[in-house]
Amino acid sequence: MQMSDGPSRVPVFVAPPNGNLRSPGCVPSRVIPVRSPPPAKAPPPSPLKPIGPPPECRATFNLSEEGQHRERAQILRKNTFICFSVSLGAFFLFLILILSLTSGDVLDDNCPDHSPSLSSWNPGHNPEKAMVVRGGDLFRLDSSATFYSLTIQSGGRVVFADNTEGSKNITLRTRYVLIEDGGSLHIGAPKCRYRSRATITLLGRSDEKAVAEVPELGRKFIGVRGGATLELHGAERLSWTLLTRSVPSSGLATGGYAFQRNFSRGINLRVVDQDTAAILFTERYDTYESRNDSRRLMQLLQSLPVGRIVTLAVGDSATKNLLDETKRTIQSLLGSTYVHDLKYRQAWALVSVIGGGNGSCSEDVREHENHDTGGKALARKNFSTVDGVGFSVTAYSEWRNGFPISGFQVDAVDQVVLNLQDDVHTWQPGNHVVVASTDYSMHQAEEFTLLPCPHCTSRQVRVQGKPQFGHMGEIVDGVDMRAEVALLSRNILIYGEMENTCYGNNWCQFFGHDTYGGHIKIFGNFTSVHLSHVELRNMGQQEQGRYPVHFHRCGDVDWRGGYREPAYVDGLSIHHSFSRCITIHATNGLLVKDTVGYDTLGHCFFLKDGMEQRNTFFHNLGLVTRPGTLLPTDRNETMCTSIRDKVYKNYTPSPSMECKAVSTFWIANPNNNLISNAAAGSQDAGIWYVFHSSSTGDSHGLVPETRAELTPLGIFYNNRVHSNFKAGLFIDKGVKTTNASAADPREYLCLDNNARFRPHENADPNRPRVAALIDTLIAFKNNDLGAWIRGGDITIQNSGFADNGVGLSFASDGSYPKDEGSSQEVTQSLFVGESRNRGFNGGQNKYWGQGGADGKMRTLPRNRTFPIRGFQIYDGPVRITQSTFRNYIPTKERFTSAVGFNLKNTWQLTPRNNLSKLSFQPTVGLRAFFGRPGQWFDENDLDGDKNSIFHDVDGSVTGYRDTYVGRADNYLIRHPGCVNITQWNGVVCSGTYSQVYIQTQGASSLSLSISRDDYPEAPLVLRGINSQGALSQQYQPILMMSKSYTLHWNGPAPRETVLSLINFNQGDWVLVGLCYPYDTTFQVMADINDRQSNIFDDISDYGPVFSLADLEKRLLERKYFFDRSVGLLWLYLRARQGRDGHSYCSVKGCERVKVMASTSSSKLTCNCTAKAYPKYTKTPSAVVPMPTLSTQPCKDCGASQLVFSSDPWNSYLQTQIKSVSSKEQQTGDTQSFITVNSETFSFTQPGIFLVSVDACSGKVTNKRSFSKMDSKMEEYLKTGLPKRSIVLLGTRGQPDGLVSVARYLVPLGMTKAPDLQSKESLVFWGFQGGSAPPPWASILVGQGEEGLGLQERYLPLGLEAYGCTQTSTRRDLELLRTATGPQ
Repeated sequence: MQMSDGPSRVPVFVAPPNGNLRSPGCVPSRVIPVRSPPPAKAPPPSPLKPIGPPPECRATFNLSEEGQHRERAQILRKNTFICFSVSLGAFFLFLILILSLTSGDVLDDNCPDHSPSLSSWNPGHNPEKAMVVRGGDLFRLDSSATFYSLTIQSGGRVVFADNTEGSKNITLRTRYVLIEDGGSLHIGAPKCRYRSRATITLLGRSDEKAVAEVPELGRKFIGVRGGATLELHGAERLSWTLLTRSVPSSGLATGGYAFQRNFSRGINLRVVDQDTAAILFTERYDTYESRNDSRRLMQLLQSLPVGRIVTLAVGDSATKNLLDETKRTIQSLLGSTYVHDLKYRQAWALVSVIGGGNGSCSEDVREHENHDTGGKALARKNFSTVDGVGFSVTAYSEWRNGFPISGFQVDAVDQVVLNLQDDVHTWQPGNHVVVASTDYSMHQAEEFTLLPCPHCTSRQVRVQGKPQFGHMGEIVDGVDMRAEVALLSRNILIYGEMENTCYGNNWCQFFGHDTYGGHIKIFGNFTSVHLSHVELRNMGQQEQGRYPVHFHRCGDVDWRGGYREPAYVDGLSIHHSFSRCITIHATNGLLVKDTVGYDTLGHCFFLKDGMEQRNTFFHNLGLVTRPGTLLPTDRNETMCTSIRDKVYKNYTPSPSMECKAVSTFWIANPNNNLISNAAAGSQDAGIWYVFHSSSTGDSHGLVPETRAELTPLGIFYNNRVHSNFKAGLFIDKGVKTTNASAADPREYLCLDNNARFRPHENADPNRPRVAALIDTLIAFKNNDLGAWIRGGDITIQNSGFADNGVGLSFASDGSYPKDEGSSQEVTQSLFVGESRNRGFNGGQNKYWGQGGADGKMRTLPRNRTFPIRGFQIYDGPVRITQSTFRNYIPTKERFTSAVGFNLKNTWQLTPRNNLSKLSFQPTVGLRAFFGRPGQWFDENDLDGDKNSIFHDVDGSVTGYRDTYVGRADNYLIRHPGCVNITQWNGVVCSGTYSQVYIQTQGASSLSLSISRDDYPEAPLVLRGINSQGALSQQYQPILMMSKSYTLHWNGPAPRETVLSLINFNQGDWVLVGLCYPYDTTFQVMADINDRQSNIFDDISDYGPVFSLADLEKRLLERKYFFDRSVGLLWLYLRARQGRDGHSYCSVKGCERVKVMASTSSSKLTCNCTAKAYPKYTKTPSAVVPMPTLSTQPCKDCGASQLVFSSDPWNSYLQTQIKSVSSKEQQTGDTQSFITVNSETFSFTQPGIFLVSVDACSGKVTNKRSFSKMDSKMEEYLKTGLPKRSIVLLGTRGQPDGLVSVARYLVPLGMTKAPDLQSKESLVFWGFQGGSAPPPWASILVGQGEEGLGLQERYLPLGLEAYGCTQTSTRRDLELLRTATGPQ
């Protein structure tokens, strides 16, 4: 994934020879749920006292001078001598420089430490010295040093020395490093990377009152002021990559095994499957008391097949009735040398293989003395599963404190190998890595230390210990769920020295560890700043402006700012940080590339003030982003309600509305670029676009109006978000830009619901909209939402959503009349409800229950009963087209649907929510669901719930073309030909539908009852969107066009009612009758509201007519009829203007009818239903007849691509194998087939079926079936399989000779020949023609009652490892060049 070549402005880095790196402070196999305290302080070379800044100490040389002046007569001769001496001295100085380098070094102009102008510097350790390096001081630091502080200024330069062997290992310990006014600090260079180990340790505590703070910088920092240079370039190492093979919890798919017991007398036995490490049989044989048990043990051993693993351990004693024939059996079958000489209560343990002889046996004995033994009898032996996973089998026996103890263990400790997507030969033993969670909880991320691995390929590493959680390394159900694996170690380390526990004013009520780390702050007008492949640990402080890396008000740092080499950070490892990762503050044009931010507090990659633009984030990884205290948006619920020093008086913040937004990527202006990043676990969101109405913080007033809401979106391509609690991607909301006051007591910069993203050209609302493109988003295992996106126009394409509480939810950029109507579209995407990634019950996952297509136990989002939805409709208009849905199966506990609606929705919905060209796989049990009273839905009776509707444009959802699907109990949309779908709680109807926006004034807390004259017995009651008691209210019913309706109130009629036509096409009409007291007088007028200018045009009055029949004849005129006997004011709502695109209103504005009523009966309840019906009752009828049900398959429906991966430039092959055993056929399961990219090859005859696929092109090259393993099949396996082929194998029935197939699977990718004795079905993926087996090569065997079922794998195509020629184009690199090139 990571590429060493970036944009042309970034040098191509040359990898140095490998070094042995070790990063202090990381714990092998450290699990993330509880953050451990930082490592204890390393003792400094000499004591460091909390003193004030000492007198400045200038670094000087002691240079020799000439002696006394000679006589005048000797001057000429002396000058000649001096000239010669200077020349000779220069020669010797140059020679000394050469000799000071190691013999293997060659002068290189690219290496800063090779400069002849440098002087060797060995300042030693003086923790009280404030060292200043000034103009003329050009130092090469050759050894470790300790200062109170180091200031480099006025042209001074400090360069860390290096050598070819990488053995310098220099540590600088200081309270701070300040570079300013022409000063420079260099460790390596882009074309001469640092080989040795360089460490800068930043010292100090937050409570050292005697230590003065440096203005704008505080304490414990590296500061880069104007005119300064900071160049740090460590050895280039792959920053992060992806797993290519799943790693189960414990490292073994069987989960491992551990057993220990006291007083388990006799010989305890375990039989282990040599292919899978599964425990097959457990038993205790009391050979001390029972001869029969001895015989049973012998018989069991004799019945086991050759190759089976057997392990024995004595509990108490086993000798009294251990028969000689049993001993001989143990000796002959297991190779024991001790069994014949076992004594009373002697501890004995054995691990061996049936038929393996002495060489396969590991055993141990210990003598028994006075209920104790001389240690533990321990036997251990290493094995490998059939697909190459190493494991150990251990048996032990001992007497301890008078108790006999025996036990067994099967595990993969120190044997787990991670298979990775990229070449990681630069990762070294002793380095530390982190593997991301692939479940709902980010706390399943795990740290490991790398171990030597002589047998590993360049894409494999071995880790210490074993994983506690499972980590996916596959594309699952078409969505890329491979775990990120990041290298934490670098050979340049900058870290803050920490205390063991929290102290002082470091928010110890929230954190149990010290949070006062170091920080790097870069100010504007610097000369040059480039940071690459540096490790930053224990950095950041819970104070504003103190971050691991902080570009502070630097302005343009690319060509626009005059930089020939634009600033960048590349390949950084920022971990265990106490305040963010990288902060970009009033800085534009920065490239942040290949950087890892792990286990941090507060927003990780952070744009601060809302004015930062043109920054590019390329291939960065952030994971385990925890809450912090700095901003309300950083805080969790406890912090939010506890930190109240900046709210007005005694105001208590609302956590859900003002806080709880901590995000891995906090993007405060849309004009920034995100390409190929991963947000792999945050307390709230992975990527959050938030909108500042004005510049905030230190930048307040610099940009009075940011117009962020109107600014077009930068590049968004190929980003992945998973394991986040609130949402993977969140585009919505703003921040409060005023201080707390009585009018608004909330804290400055708290979350605010005041922004709606609506991008236009040049951020000008009078210019055309610019659609924001979200391209290739992968969102999985997000607890609440895969993505929540508000605004428009917005398009999502080529994206995959899986295992989210809700896959994707759009929200409009407001409600009428503020929202002008916009487009939100999803196309060419995949939605998976519950995938084969079942997760792991632990690591702060809260819910565990049945689900998925297989009905097995799995982790669950939100709750066991939470209604999982793929695409959620909130308001609209939205369009989803050419997309696929898989694995939405409702259970007894929850409703799981492909399409659903926002729960407990008060908001309006539009009938212009268009669904078309959708594909629903057979694993979708509920295509749509409209809710039902109960948990999560409550009464399901809010206005939005009742008006839920969508348009099935082509019938791909219901089978009925151009129909509308709504709530079954909504009779405003029904006619007699509608089709009920009870399971959905829905109804499918034909017709034309639009909304009427009804706004009332002068009557609060009114409910509106709407009856259609066709169905007066089934009115729709709306309570309104505004809170009860509001002076005005609004309702938005969806009405079938060309029908008549009556409107009634549960109290006095409002004195003013405005009815606006929403989504009406020209000529659409409805007839409405509004209920009023009989003595009411009216003023009725029509107008058109231009919302941009807020001008009302075409104002005209309605005139009265004296009968409904007369009104019906004058449809085109503006007339009304008041039926005083009933109390109904009848008038037509008819659209006279055309509507453009997705706008709610016409091209001229919003057509409205305003009714102003006066009455003396102002306290009467205005419900005219009893008088209106049956007088106005009509026979139900359809305006548009129902279409016929289509029985043809949907053409061109669903996403065209089968795989949605994070490397979209690569191709993948979808394979499915369905083998079936004889027992399964007897129970009615008769299908057996192999599918390759939706092309299915069925096999109906018993036997073995093989399909070969070209590994480069993905084309099927051969398919063969054999009734049994015979000479023909043997010859085919030897010579008939095409080279460079993916081999797929399945079985039907129980073919003869299946055992003989085993040895032919080894050349196809198996580590050893599998045991196929008594196996009833087989599924196999292999590769013909490779030197090393691909990580996806695997075998599954079926035996007993449970069959294998349908097995699916997605296999990479066109790899160089197959011998293929790479032809794909890296679009992400093209976009990177576009984003970072000259503008």
